[in-house]
Amino acid sequence: QLQASGGGFVQAGGSLRISCSASARTFSGYSVAWFRQAPGKEREFLAACKWSGTCTYYADSAKGRFTISRNNAKSTVYLQMNNLKPEDTAVYYCAADSRLISSTIRDEYRYAYWGQGTLVTVSS
Repeated sequence: QLQASGGGFVQAGGSLRISCSASARTFSGYSVAWFRQAPGKEREFLAACKWSGTCTYYADSAKGRFTISRNNAKSTVYLQMNNLKPEDTAVYYCAADSRLISSTIRDEYRYAYWGQGTLVTVSS
């Protein structure tokens, strides 16, 4: 199971770090990702860390402002978000799967495990 936390209300230009904790004892063997869904829009990929520890997969909307990281000892993945904008307002979801490769890691339909989502609201 995945449990997302850390969402909240922040002003534009501010920062927020959200977390996702996993109950799996084999967390290190899973690729993990963050997605978000804004009101009235489809869910979109933001960033991912491969099971190998490579955390270099980002959507264009996240590059330069968001940073994904993982702590396998704590079975937790983080998303540090800086310079937040009102258009970043969304429910943020973490996801995990053990079978992903570079060509599939951005595909939400490849992920078997999802957190419940945490709401981030950015005011202008």
